[in-house]
Amino acid sequence: MIDAKSNEVLWVEKYRPQIVDDTILPSKTKESFRKFVSDGSVPNLLLTGGPGVGKTTIAKAMLEELGCDYIVKNGSLNVNIDTLRYDISTFASAVSLTGTGRKYVIFDEADYLNAANVQPALRNFIEEYSSNCGFIFTCNFKNRIIGPLRSRLSEVDFSIEQTERPQLAMQFFKRVISILNNENVDYDKAVVAKVIEKHFPDFRRVLTELQSYAASGKIDEGIFVNLKQESMDELFNLLKAKNFTEMRKWVATNSDQDMNEMFRRVYDMMQARVEFKTQPGFVVTLADYMYKSNFVADQEINMVAFLTEVMIESEYV
Repeated sequence: MIDAKSNEVLWVEKYRPQIVDDTILPSKTKESFRKFVSDGSVPNLLLTGGPGVGKTTIAKAMLEELGCDYIVKNGSLNVNIDTLRYDISTFASAVSLTGTGRKYVIFDEADYLNAANVQPALRNFIEEYSSNCGFIFTCNFKNRIIGPLRSRLSEVDFSIEQTERPQLAMQFFKRVISILNNENVDYDKAVVAKVIEKHFPDFRRVLTELQSYAASGKIDEGIFVNLKQESMDELFNLLKAKNFTEMRKWVATNSDQDMNEMFRRVYDMMQARVEFKTQPGFVVTLADYMYKSNFVADQEINMVAFLTEVMIESEYV
């Protein structure tokens, strides 16, 4: 088990596995990465699978074991041609100071990379810097990666066979219990099991939610309390009044709620509280932020960003 070094960081980072063997993954998937480490050679990779299953975690762990220099770029954070030209090319072209001599760029959430210009440019980068730099892409939807780029990558599928799900869930349950004990959190094992069952195999989502619940010092059945209608009415009143400060406070107060449920409640109330002509844009924005909620590090910030956007762009009744 990985020891924590700080009490002031997110659990998903604090307890991130540092070696391949510490990851919780299907045996076939883990074996692929063990072989990369034992061979001392990593091809250009495309890691595909749902959010929070460990794609970026095992990529980092593998490169740490090999002693490689690497940087991580998030495809959803405006990675554009200028970023490629300056940040990536500078890193990729420089000689590594580590013993391995080979460097890597990890593109997290690569399915967000612009398919018209960024992805084609990366296809060329892979060839241009092949002598001393490798590329690893992670994505939730591989069909969003253009064919010419995918053809230059070896795919590793992170899907979980039905027969392996109980074993992996139990491994993660034991890992989570160890974390809660280390954090001195009072918990109900049955409730922890429910949270894991609810979000499996999104391990990141489980840890993020449990850390949020643990702020009160106890994880019990109280975490499953639903949002009341009065509270949702209050939220839409704040959106109509464009009261950003009080909206942020509302999100903070309700940050222990299930965010998927919150998105759904907002959607359900939209028809009655949002002007018809702005409802289509409202739905598109909601869907985008709901998708992002599957892998963002901070659910509260993501929800505030969503509500800020619909506060500005939508009209209310």
